[in-house]
Amino acid sequence: MDLASYLEYVGSVARTATLLRAGFTSTGIRAAVAAGEFRRLRHGVVALPGARADFVAAVLANGTLTCVSAAPFQGIWRLHEPERLHLLCAHGPAPGLEPGSAPGSAPGAVIHRVSLVPRECPQPVASLTDTLLHALRCRPPVDAAVMVESALLQGRTTLDYLRVRLPGNRNGAARAVLELVDGTADSAIEVVARLLFRSQGIYTQTQVNLAGIGFVDFLLEGFLIVEIDGSTHLERPQVKKDRARNNASTLAGYAVLRYGYHDVVYNPQKVVDEVWQVLRGRVIR
Repeated sequence: MDLASYLEYVGSVARTATLLRAGFTSTGIRAAVAAGEFRRLRHGVVALPGARADFVAAVLANGTLTCVSAAPFQGIWRLHEPERLHLLCAHGPAPGLEPGSAPGSAPGAVIHRVSLVPRECPQPVASLTDTLLHALRCRPPVDAAVMVESALLQGRTTLDYLRVRLPGNRNGAARAVLELVDGTADSAIEVVARLLFRSQGIYTQTQVNLAGIGFVDFLLEGFLIVEIDGSTHLERPQVKKDRARNNASTLAGYAVLRYGYHDVVYNPQKVVDEVWQVLRGRVIR
């Protein structure tokens, strides 16, 4: 593998020390920079043209992406794109930088300092374990639960594995988030909906197989079906299937409500109000 190919393999940006450990020479690196194959960002850091800004920020900070910033590279769900980068750095911010700024780059980045498991990939992305533990300590409970549920469904972690790595009172809130995860969701938005319904004290069953209807996303209080529609539900074959399922549900005595991503994430109170409007007529509270 030549130098440019290797640099692309590690994320298109790297410290020269990384390239030297891989067997390349200082002479070869200088020649590649002189030839314009890649550019020197500062002493000790080089990058290919068009290198990802988040990877560049991580390497300049001598760190890796973690927490919610690492989720796409780990192949797990995240609910929102973060406003600031989340970086795992071995050392705290350098003197003179504002609090929360990574040393050398990414002003305003959120810095995570503790690493339990070395990264598994060549790109500047923290390990899955570190990514999840940082999210559990850092992100709002629903956001962190979405990430953990995704990894759990893929069989890449377990709740017990994470729980024992969150010891002591200071990690109590992080451990409590694990109680929100049950591995039944088919998507990030279903995690949000499940937690929304249960937070209202509504008896919520997930992925229920109903005779003559099939699997439904949620069955609330035993009679209200709630389906969460993704983009595929706008396709003509799925629309016909959904219509048939709705009719079958009504004929079987169930009420049905359907919601999309923006309903659940950006207008949850409307969802709750409409659910209760249906439930109040048949549930004694």
